[in-house]
Amino acid sequence: MKRPNLRTLLIGALAGLTAALLVLGASVQPSFFSALLYTASALPILIVGLGWGNAAAVSAVVTAATLGAILISPSFALIMTLVTLLPAGWLSHLANLARPASELGGPDHLLAWYPLSDILLHLCGLVTIAVIVIGVIIGYGPEITDPIVDLLIASVKQQQPEFMPDPAATAQTKSLILLMLPAVQGGMWVSMLFAAYYFAVRIVAASGRGLRPREDIPSSLRMNRNSIFIFLAGLAACFFGGVPALVGATVIGTFGAGFMLSGFASLHFRTRGKDWRIPALILCYLASMLMLLPVLLILVLGLSDTRKAIALTPTKDADAPKQSDTKI
Repeated sequence: MKRPNLRTLLIGALAGLTAALLVLGASVQPSFFSALLYTASALPILIVGLGWGNAAAVSAVVTAATLGAILISPSFALIMTLVTLLPAGWLSHLANLARPASELGGPDHLLAWYPLSDILLHLCGLVTIAVIVIGVIIGYGPEITDPIVDLLIASVKQQQPEFMPDPAATAQTKSLILLMLPAVQGGMWVSMLFAAYYFAVRIVAASGRGLRPREDIPSSLRMNRNSIFIFLAGLAACFFGGVPALVGATVIGTFGAGFMLSGFASLHFRTRGKDWRIPALILCYLASMLMLLPVLLILVLGLSDTRKAIALTPTKDADAPKQSDTKI
């Protein structure tokens, strides 16, 4: 095993400093732009991990977490690590994993890279754990969400004094918001972190430092088959109420986002070569942002197409055909 050199560690530390500054900038003024800065903070970790290896990624994560603990607080550093730093470092580690294709029944002269479907599965799992842990830290429950609903009702009553909310409907709304927040938060974070991974792969590939071959996302991005059982378990947990329902809602949000990503990738793949492809894709994206039904249809598409696409590249000492994908 090669020992990391000082240059690699310094590059990782610089990436960690960049990530910490992005998170600190995002925490100054909460807004939609701050969410983009939080997501962008994963990019430096992913880039050094994909281009310089695990040692650089570990150095980056440790540096960013240490700066967060010193400049803000240890709890802030813990949340930052769980939500951004650790998933980014782990994704870069998985992306660099490869083994001889012969171990999977393939040709001897090819390397098989860790499947993108399993990388997405790990991302959904990590974000699920992060949301649950953060919920425990902040004491997430009706005490946090009920005042939000009460504030909305009070705002409506100010504008429409004749408005009289039904107590049963109000209680149902509070229960729904309680489950929706972790689901939406988890789903958004899975989508944004995968977007960061996608851009990091392209940046590293353009620099020539990437080890992993650049994959065709529309044909290779699918969820692992086992993800269906996790998604169904989360759905079933929502009917038990209490803490199991909160955990189940989080699982539905994170893994549902994974199936949505794979559904959109499948849609891109299925529409290739069609004259109406571009307007159809634009219409699907716009409809998904405005209505629930298109989102559910994309989710079903992702659920119906679960498989692995393993990227294969020639070994260094082999004179072999160029990269291909093997579907399992």
